[in-house]
Amino acid sequence: MGANFSNLEIVDRSLKPSLILTFHSNAKWKAHFDASKETNKLMVIDFTATWCGPCKYMDPIIRDFAAKYTDVEFIKLDVDELMEVAQAFQVQVLPTFILIKKGKIAEKVVGAKKEVLQKLIEKCMN
Repeated sequence: MGANFSNLEIVDRSLKPSLILTFHSNAKWKAHFDASKETNKLMVIDFTATWCGPCKYMDPIIRDFAAKYTDVEFIKLDVDELMEVAQAFQVQVLPTFILIKKGKIAEKVVGAKKEVLQKLIEKCMN
């Protein structure tokens, strides 16, 4: 008896997995943020929460952006876990995306605005 391969899924291994960093402690986030100030790499911080519907809508979009813009560092921070960080960045609405270069806020997008976020990422990359 042979194996049944009717449900076999072909996976393209040539695609790089998207990399989105997550932090669950203020200390680890602060250490990473402080170290990033020395680089010119664009950082996109996604302030989110597990209960947030628009955040869930943006999740696959952010994964796509992370796969497309591999020179950009994408970071997901849960406001319920890192409330101090959210307050420091004056996050009041979810989702909020903060674009940072050399430790300074370059742009901010409030709400689930895919096209606006994409344009600002591309602008800040240059």
